[in-house]
Amino acid sequence: MALPFVPLWHLLPDSGYWLLLLVFTVFGFWLCGRVADDMGVHDHEGIVWDEMVGIWITFWMAPAGWVWWLVGFAVFRFMDILKPWPISWLDRHVQGGIGIMIDDVLAGVFAWVVVQGLGWSWAQIGMLS
Repeated sequence: MALPFVPLWHLLPDSGYWLLLLVFTVFGFWLCGRVADDMGVHDHEGIVWDEMVGIWITFWMAPAGWVWWLVGFAVFRFMDILKPWPISWLDRHVQGGIGIMIDDVLAGVFAWVVVQGLGWSWAQIGMLS
């Protein structure tokens, strides 16, 4: 659901994309908390705003192309499912809207680091033009 927006966000300057990420994250703290309260369930599977923001973080300044969409999506899902430390700790100990959002925001940051590292590495060996 989040991927179709990525090409639109890539039309923005990097600082504009970053500003959107900041706004969407802060909005998500409120939105996810509100929906969870209304549903009476913490982090219900129907709450997807957190995953959308995580995907958008993953693709900030990512190389263009469908291969990078696959790589970024796979790395984000891996981080979101595996929940390496400190994501797993925060996921268990932080409640409310921030708790719902924080694991996906950090999974997005971890995935962003991997995607940027791969992009940089591939550029260094001439695989990325």
